[in-house]
Amino acid sequence: MNRKITGVIVAIVLAAVGTFALVGYVQSAKDEAVAGERQVEAYVVRTATAKGATVDQVRDAVEKTEVPAKVRPEDAVTDLDELDEGLVAAVDLAPGELLLRSRLIQAEDLARAQVPDGMQELTVALEPERAVGGSLRAGDTVGAVLSFEPFDRQDGQGGDAGEQTPNMTHLTFHKVLVTSVQFDENEAEASTSIGGGNDSGDGDDEVERAPSKRLLVTLALTSPQVEQLVFAAEFGHIWLTAENAQADESGTRVVTLGEVFGPAAAPIGVPQQ
Repeated sequence: MNRKITGVIVAIVLAAVGTFALVGYVQSAKDEAVAGERQVEAYVVRTATAKGATVDQVRDAVEKTEVPAKVRPEDAVTDLDELDEGLVAAVDLAPGELLLRSRLIQAEDLARAQVPDGMQELTVALEPERAVGGSLRAGDTVGAVLSFEPFDRQDGQGGDAGEQTPNMTHLTFHKVLVTSVQFDENEAEASTSIGGGNDSGDGDDEVERAPSKRLLVTLALTSPQVEQLVFAAEFGHIWLTAENAQADESGTRVVTLGEVFGPAAAPIGVPQQ
């Protein structure tokens, strides 16, 4: 009889423990589901915003919304007032996407392009006319033209000692990455457009202003290129061309006075005269 009573009591206890465990599991699952459906605040982009937009422009382009807690990213912006004033949009922001802190960076970081592995950065100071009118920006690629006035020949350099080398110019480097461009702080906005006197206001006569002072152009170079460019900066002249990925590199040569009036290579697809 005692064994039967003991068995019944054990069964009741096990049933109670199982019931409590089941209730606890169900409640936990319910809590997780409710938490997942809980609405939390975030900001969604309302109007398309270009890369480089200031934090004030970003604030004007977003609106507050609510999203389920389980789908809001950890770096979602929840308070616009907490954003540093020096931030800018690191990428283009499209309508409908959530505003993330990872898409905002310091302005000085945006103004630099990443240096390829194994390359070095070198800065040269150039007048605007030698740097495509000051229109270069980080991420552009350029050609580097090195030009030299005559040098006195030394023994062992070819020719007779005391003679001079000819004037020489050569488009030496191609598709060099520009990692940074710096203007005088008073000319930072020098490349913005200004009206050209068109009273109609349709903008047909707009021209671009160019900086009047030298600018600093930083380039990503190999070690041999660093040596060559520094030599040109010290003893010659440097010109940069805007050279995109499709630019043709063929037909270049060292140009001297004897060759400067000779026929140049025809543009691609154009027959030589």
